[in-house]
Amino acid sequence: MAATPQSNRRQFLTGQAALNAVSNLELASPALGNQRGTSGGAAEAYLLQIDRTAMACDFQVLLNAGQHAGAAESSIHALDIVEQLEEQLSWFRDTSELSRINQSAATSPVVVERRLFNLLAEALSISEQTGGAFDITAAPLWKLWGFHRREGSIPPESDVQQVLAQTGSSQVELDIEAMTIQFASDGVEINLGAIGKGYALDRCAEHLMATGVRDFLIHGGQSSMLASGSRSGTSNVEPSWSIALRHPLKPDQRLVEIHLRDRALGTSGSGNQYFHFGGKRYGHVLDPRTGHPADTLLSATVLAPGAAQADALATAFFVMGVDASLEFCESRPEIGALFVAAGGQAGSMEFVTTGIEEHEWRRIA
Repeated sequence: MAATPQSNRRQFLTGQAALNAVSNLELASPALGNQRGTSGGAAEAYLLQIDRTAMACDFQVLLNAGQHAGAAESSIHALDIVEQLEEQLSWFRDTSELSRINQSAATSPVVVERRLFNLLAEALSISEQTGGAFDITAAPLWKLWGFHRREGSIPPESDVQQVLAQTGSSQVELDIEAMTIQFASDGVEINLGAIGKGYALDRCAEHLMATGVRDFLIHGGQSSMLASGSRSGTSNVEPSWSIALRHPLKPDQRLVEIHLRDRALGTSGSGNQYFHFGGKRYGHVLDPRTGHPADTLLSATVLAPGAAQADALATAFFVMGVDASLEFCESRPEIGALFVAAGGQAGSMEFVTTGIEEHEWRRIA
């Protein structure tokens, strides 16, 4: 019987152990399509994958094995940042900075850590740009519909209207000089669930780039992704990372392949959380302007310079629908989007894109 190869921590952190282990094995990742390169040696043909569970999903950093010295160790440190951000941003942890804000900001201004303050400012700006389709104050609506405990039910319309009166960006005041946040009234509550994962990816990428790692793909829960550089061995028009988007109604199926390079991607849909009542399907993505679930699209995918921006706009576009989203993108050439809507025939789908070149995506048969 052959001896089992041994590896030490230093080999693992430099990626050498991965090269040794995969000499006869093709790696697979749910975020990607074909993992084996079309050219080059072992260092070009295989991926090194580093995982961490955080923010109720799996975060992964994917690297070209052996390409960047110290890349694996840098990736581990980047994922440490995600855990630290979860401690700060979690809506579910009473000890988080976000919970401290929700507990006190209606009474008096609350001092906020600088980078979190900047994230809140970005979220409020996107809310204003999208006419309230993205709204971090919609948490009470989400609770009213029961989605916070995965027990969705239709609330009385009077309750919806009452909660709507306590939502909207106008309910939040930021003081840039004092770095504080204050709510306009009791009952206001913020939740960064639709932008927090993307922000975590941006922070991961920032760390990787600072340590000299230029080629990587990172994702959180496979709905938020950020790509830098390219996958070794790719032979596309422009070398990139090839990723597959899941079918919005059949999560076990892949629907679209996108080639991503130096760009972030966020996808919004209601395929994972929904309930049926009276023959109608109600998804967990709520329109903060009406207080009811958005239902014009099956999914909205956004490509943007940053992952926080991509995540927030994906949610906003899912709420806004195709026409309003296309109008939004007309003056913002840096934003790309792919919309999937129900077709005219039962079971069919329609695809609409903007800001994405023809060679950057294809539908998977």
